[in-house]
Amino acid sequence: MAKNEFYEKKQISDLRKYDNAVEIIKTAILHGQYEAAKGVNRIQLAVYFGIGKYISLNTRKGVWGTGALEVISQQLRKELPGLRGYSATQLKKMRLFYENWKMLDINSSVATDELPNDKSSLAKDELQVIKNQIDIYHTLQIPNVSSFPVEDFFRVPFTHHVEIYAGVKDLEARYYYIHRTAEEHLSVTKLIKLIKDNAYTNRQQMPNNFKQSIPDASTMRQAVMMFKDSYFLGFINVEQIGERESIDVDERVVEQRIIQNIKNFIMTFGHDFAFIGNQYHLEIYGVEHFPDLLFFNRALNALVVIELKTGEFKSSYLGQLMSYLSILDAKVKKPHENPSIGIVLCKSANREYVEFVIRDYNKPMGVATYKTLDDMPEEYRKALPDVEELKRLVQN
Repeated sequence: MAKNEFYEKKQISDLRKYDNAVEIIKTAILHGQYEAAKGVNRIQLAVYFGIGKYISLNTRKGVWGTGALEVISQQLRKELPGLRGYSATQLKKMRLFYENWKMLDINSSVATDELPNDKSSLAKDELQVIKNQIDIYHTLQIPNVSSFPVEDFFRVPFTHHVEIYAGVKDLEARYYYIHRTAEEHLSVTKLIKLIKDNAYTNRQQMPNNFKQSIPDASTMRQAVMMFKDSYFLGFINVEQIGERESIDVDERVVEQRIIQNIKNFIMTFGHDFAFIGNQYHLEIYGVEHFPDLLFFNRALNALVVIELKTGEFKSSYLGQLMSYLSILDAKVKKPHENPSIGIVLCKSANREYVEFVIRDYNKPMGVATYKTLDDMPEEYRKALPDVEELKRLVQN
């Protein structure tokens, strides 16, 4: 037998050997292709997860031989002309995607299902089983993994997931990068840089008691990642207010500057904030309270009250905030909303002291600091353009 004829027959044999695998994967692709083409990232990830599981079960248990993925990939491209994203390398990434998030499969209704392998023939009813399994993956909600960021996970493209599970092993760190990618619509390049710079370890979290005061793990994680320990309120300039010393400016003046620049404040503070009001009137048993700023955050599904202080943090501020939160939860919060969150925003704070005194409060609270334009070094302030000159240029 000629050498070329031998290799040709071997190639035909290999193709027939993996016919079942090609048909199963092709079914998965076609079943999810319409929704995925519409840009539904959840569907695409679900299909990749299902295919990854199927490949993992057959390659890790010795059902398929060496080179199987290359043969399957070639046959897929022949049967589905123009197909992209299913090279042998991509199929391996799908396998790793499943294996790195196998916990989701274990804790889902798919846990007891087994995808068929090539030791059996591919009957019509077997194809229907595969189709039904794919339907399950499409609507995967992972109900028993309360700490898992479901919505963020499905908003992150597959290419980003590859970089996250390849470069990050710690589960909490993965959640962090998934959340940031989803919230900030990070490019792959930006994500890789964050991972390389070890942004998770180097992040500065606001001192808070969220872990013990927010029972839902997903909401707790969102709250922890949402608030920073310090904010720069560059639109507050004491000299423009008419004061020479920042210590002479009371909370009401700072509050008014924030109200006048509420869009800038929200953009500085974070995403999904809706302004409800300032000096918001609260009353219970004839006693009135007027918290400085009240917001609603859509992502947290919770009211967020901010108390402004122009000096050093004092522990009494937490007691004041605790009263606001109790009244908000009793009188203002809707039944479907999460417990209200309180933030003390002050000029300075001893972090260790804050972490010590805040731990025994049972309402979600945190303490952050802020800086204004007047806190910038003189050389930096001089480098900034004059406000009146900017106004003149804009008007012209």
